[in-house]
Amino acid sequence: MADRLSKFRVIITGVTGMVGEGVLLECLENDAVEHVLVLGRRPYGVTHPKLEECIVKDFTDLTAVEEKLRGYDACFNCAGVSSAGMSEAEYTRLAYDMVISFAETLARLNPKMIFTHVTGAGTDGTEKGRVMWARVKGRTENALTRLPFGEVYAFRPGLMKPTPGQKSIKTLYRVLFVLMPIVRLFTPMLTMQQVGRAMIHAVTRGSDKRVLEVVDIAALAQ
Repeated sequence: MADRLSKFRVIITGVTGMVGEGVLLECLENDAVEHVLVLGRRPYGVTHPKLEECIVKDFTDLTAVEEKLRGYDACFNCAGVSSAGMSEAEYTRLAYDMVISFAETLARLNPKMIFTHVTGAGTDGTEKGRVMWARVKGRTENALTRLPFGEVYAFRPGLMKPTPGQKSIKTLYRVLFVLMPIVRLFTPMLTMQQVGRAMIHAVTRGSDKRVLEVVDIAALAQ
């Protein structure tokens, strides 16, 4: 297990999506996080004393910004894309090839880094199931564990309650938010604060589990 850090610097991706934005907001409020570098294709549009943005066009070629990526203790990789309407080859290019290329660059620049990758409930770690997206995500999880990071964590959240003030909330989640009391009766649900806090604790405390399901994320968030 990597040496635990009481303070750390982190790279976050996917902040224009709900998960990335929720994790970012939690990091900005947490004293353990000293500095946040947001890496994305378009600006997030928020200023904060410990927030820096870096715009990149291609996550498979970070040559132009490599120097900015050095000196970080952790990465919370929250970027993701829906598989709806995609072939397996198309989805693999986005959810596997791009992620692994990005992670390989970070592992080379910051070999002690703790890398946390958001996949999803139902991800297939055997890579042999019938559900295409689950196989691809499982393949990505497995490949990440083979990279020379300090530690790698795969987060598999299910339904999540957004943080108050979030801008990036899908219509489905707006509906579910209204139906929250009913939805909770049928499926476990996390808050975005729990997800963000659990990621922070993965760095400052660590976890015996490298693949974290909903109940594991909730426990690590405490």
